[in-house]
Amino acid sequence: MAWVATGELAAAVSQAGGLGVIGAGNAPADVIRKEINKVKEKTSKPYAVNIMLLSPFVDDIVDLLIEEKVPVVTTGAGNPGKYIERFKKIGTRVIPVVPSVALARRMEKIGADCLIAEGTEAGGHIGELTTISLIPQIVDAVNIPVIAAGGIADGRGMAAAMALGAEGVQLGTRFVCSKECTAHENFKKAIIDARDRDAVVTGRVTGHPVRNLKNDLTREIQKLERKGASKDEIEELGTGRLRLAVKEGDINQGSVMAGQIAGLINDIQPVELIINNIIEETDGILTDLGGKNNGA
Repeated sequence: MAWVATGELAAAVSQAGGLGVIGAGNAPADVIRKEINKVKEKTSKPYAVNIMLLSPFVDDIVDLLIEEKVPVVTTGAGNPGKYIERFKKIGTRVIPVVPSVALARRMEKIGADCLIAEGTEAGGHIGELTTISLIPQIVDAVNIPVIAAGGIADGRGMAAAMALGAEGVQLGTRFVCSKECTAHENFKKAIIDARDRDAVVTGRVTGHPVRNLKNDLTREIQKLERKGASKDEIEELGTGRLRLAVKEGDINQGSVMAGQIAGLINDIQPVELIINNIIEETDGILTDLGGKNNGA
């Protein structure tokens, strides 16, 4: 969600009752400060910033988030252990994204407040386990709350996640197709036009697989992979491609990161309506299921 999860989108999600997240990606601290200011201008509700721990600016970003007393920090692509104590001192909640039970246990041990368990159905960088198999295993393995992510875009997905033991859900692709998201309209349209099998995985040979909607770029990467190209060649080809798609609207040569749930999304709605519809649908499903169980 780098370039996608901006201050505008985070503020709208938080104001509507969710927890909006700014995606720091590889951006420098001064860029993220501007996004934080956008949130503060638009809402007084809690918000979060996601730190990509492989970022060359990670230390500067951590310093910034502590200075700004950001309420919640989510982390990905690494171990946040060296920063957790600093965040704890100012009352910031730390929520790592994890793709496995082993990592979930490790994050709980070093002091994580909560976990986002993300299945391979998600867009962007992914793990191997599916959401439906990952969530209950992590829920059973730890004693802190678990948030489900990957392949969730409506109340049916949220109800399923809660049935698996999750306390809540994280959505990405669904919020790309919101009115408040500043992503290029071509990027949003690509998701709306996507079918069930259009989200493909590239870059497995690099050790950092990514799920994108198939286009000229993914086909080019797949050709390189079949030829046995090096990790450096593949990573070089992918550099800057997310920005190309999100900001410039090139959905052929850009990286259109989206989850497998893209095939379910067919409209662009205000964030508040998306959230309200999901909660209403979830409540209805859980009520119906409870009634069926009571009558059994």
